[in-house]
Amino acid sequence: MSHLEDIEKTKSGGKQKSTPPEIPLQSDDFRSGFITLIGRPNVGKSSLVNRIIGEKISITAKTPNTTRSAVRGILERPGKQAVFVDTPGIHKPRSPLGSRLNASAYEAVSDVDITILVLDASKEIGKGDQYIAKGMSHNNTSIVCLNKIDLTDQNRVMSQLRFAAENLGIADAEYFAVSAQTGAGIKHLTECILNALPPGPQYFPTGMTSDTDETVFIAELVREQLLRFVKEELPHSIACKITELNWPYIRCEILVERDSQKAMVISKNGHLLKQIGINVRRQLPPGTYLDLIVKVEKNWQKRTDIIERLGY
Repeated sequence: MSHLEDIEKTKSGGKQKSTPPEIPLQSDDFRSGFITLIGRPNVGKSSLVNRIIGEKISITAKTPNTTRSAVRGILERPGKQAVFVDTPGIHKPRSPLGSRLNASAYEAVSDVDITILVLDASKEIGKGDQYIAKGMSHNNTSIVCLNKIDLTDQNRVMSQLRFAAENLGIADAEYFAVSAQTGAGIKHLTECILNALPPGPQYFPTGMTSDTDETVFIAELVREQLLRFVKEELPHSIACKITELNWPYIRCEILVERDSQKAMVISKNGHLLKQIGINVRRQLPPGTYLDLIVKVEKNWQKRTDIIERLGY
């Protein structure tokens, strides 16, 4: 079930999206597993998950650390179920929020069946990539995925793959060159992942493509649109949370850290906020009323109480 289908079901009085079944469905010949994508910020992990699943599971933007918590997307094939975990980009933290994002990424790597290290083909493979590679578990299947090959030429792609194989120190890894933007190489990558799944249960009901609660998903849609309009330091200071959901009414709070940032988000005559609302409603069921409220929470990135309240 897609996010939009799930929201439509809830809107019409159906049951809200639930957590996975307590007792996974069993089958003697069923194969399943969890696949975590890790890497530096902005290497395209979220775009890869969206491309593989075939629908929007995670928000995307050019801003580093767009993903702030582990997001799960579910891919089904006959007799198989692959659960992809999109994680925040691993970086040098400068605030309690940054530390929390790193912890979320590392936690998602533990006890999974397949780990995919995502690299940016348009940039040099650096110490940050090597640092992340060293932290990968060698007890599961490892894949190195060179993304964004549409932004460079074939010679550079081959050079990057050779460097990765010789310097990352990931034993027995499979290497793929792909583009989440164009879809190049995605089919072969997906086939490799599905073939590597171990025997296991069906963790999620048939037809489910994500376990993200719709309130979280809608809040992320709002933040995604904000990230595409605001500049400079403001993207990192923005957080969104749905405080009321009573179809067709949705109330979303947008948190910023300073009064000047609040003015930037609202903009003159509320033009920016109005455009954000229009863009988000286009992705929601017809007739949705989205109420956007901008609030100031001083230095919320450094306040663990607010970070926890936001679910990061």
